[in-house]
Amino acid sequence: MGDLDFSSTAEIKIPLDLFERVIGQGEAVAIAKIVPKQRRHLLLVGPPGTGKSMIAKAIASVLPKPTMEISVVHNESFPERPILNLRKGEELKKENMPRPSLGKVVDISQVPTFISEKFGLRCKRCGEPSSSYVMFCPNCGAEKMPSTRSPFEDLMLKERPREIMRIQTRRRMDNGKEETITYEKTEDDKILILSENDLRAMAQIEKKSKRKVIVPISRTLFIQATGASETELLGDVKHDPYGDHPDIGTPPYLRVIPGSVHEAHEGILFIDELSTLGKMQRYLLTAMQEKQFPIIGRNPTSSGASVKVDNVPCDFIFVGATNINDLEHLIPPLRSRIRGDGYEILLNSNMKDTHENRVKMVQFIAQEIEKDSKIPHASMKAVEEFIKESKRIAKTVDNAPDGLSLRLRNLSGLIKLSGDMAVFENSELIEANHVKKALKTSKPIEEQIYERYDSYWKAGMADYSIKDKKSGMETL
Repeated sequence: MGDLDFSSTAEIKIPLDLFERVIGQGEAVAIAKIVPKQRRHLLLVGPPGTGKSMIAKAIASVLPKPTMEISVVHNESFPERPILNLRKGEELKKENMPRPSLGKVVDISQVPTFISEKFGLRCKRCGEPSSSYVMFCPNCGAEKMPSTRSPFEDLMLKERPREIMRIQTRRRMDNGKEETITYEKTEDDKILILSENDLRAMAQIEKKSKRKVIVPISRTLFIQATGASETELLGDVKHDPYGDHPDIGTPPYLRVIPGSVHEAHEGILFIDELSTLGKMQRYLLTAMQEKQFPIIGRNPTSSGASVKVDNVPCDFIFVGATNINDLEHLIPPLRSRIRGDGYEILLNSNMKDTHENRVKMVQFIAQEIEKDSKIPHASMKAVEEFIKESKRIAKTVDNAPDGLSLRLRNLSGLIKLSGDMAVFENSELIEANHVKKALKTSKPIEEQIYERYDSYWKAGMADYSIKDKKSGMETL
């Protein structure tokens, strides 16, 4: 380990900057730091485990906080076309400020007698006040509210009569005009008196409340859409068997679902294994070009097929990742868009075995242990074994005899397996012997087959259980 001196990886300082946690990709990191500032797109090409997702997360970590909330509002005149509403942070702060209370709360002595009787707060026979939760007058025993209930109500275990919650009357004002007055019963048996102005203000509040926030202002700026379906990537409108029936159906605006392209607005949209998107690459290209994409019902037989929200913002930074062999499956217009407004970077699969790079490798081991949180730290001897394995992979896979492998996913699995063995043996640290045991267990299945059977043919024959008498071979 040269002049590296530590007793365990617990002593290794892990940087807070996510860019500094990326191992062996100096050129890619330098360009990635430009991406959030200039809002460029990025395509990362390289083998699995070389740090593609870590670079994308690092870019997201330095982006400014979102400034916009995206919501859809009920459209009274055309429900199938919910109204798109974009609100900035300042507007949300004003809306969330405490509203002045509407109306005036009084007790039953301050309202007409017939009002308190209808609310069940006063007995019609003797005039004695009592709680609306009591069905019969405690003073004279009369039923306070004449029964309009089912004859089977006693079987339904209802303890309270059907309640009247709102009563409207007219009153003459001093100027000779009439005004509508509304009385509402509160939960604590008080009465709320509302004027016409109060009712108009309440109607405005209720109108504003008919909204669904599809992209909140407080959200993560890193959206991963690897392996996403068309609905997950582009959004959809839920099916409702009752459509938008006013009584039993769900209004269209409540059934709108945003896609990953919309959730990534002002942030990062990361897609690994980009070639698996297939034809959806064209939709992604449209979203990148237009910076807005409609949300529609994607199933033609669904009640959501008639619902559409136009011009939903999706101004994101795209970070795609793919293996070298899958480059041919990316559509040329998408690659052209990335190159025209961003960068294509080929990631390293190994780095030179130098003191500086060994320090980085030790940092990586410490990071993986901290991230897993279920395994102990590794001793210096165990770290030496991990680095030996890194050198072996670099030599056998990348033909780099003087290198350290950056195919870190395999090494990460080895670290976790070694840690599990240390936990099983109640060891305070991962030791060299745990790594050696883990190496035997973590071999690819192909290596295990050749070690046990010498060939695939013999291994295949081992799957059969009955010997054929003529050939002596095992058959099903």
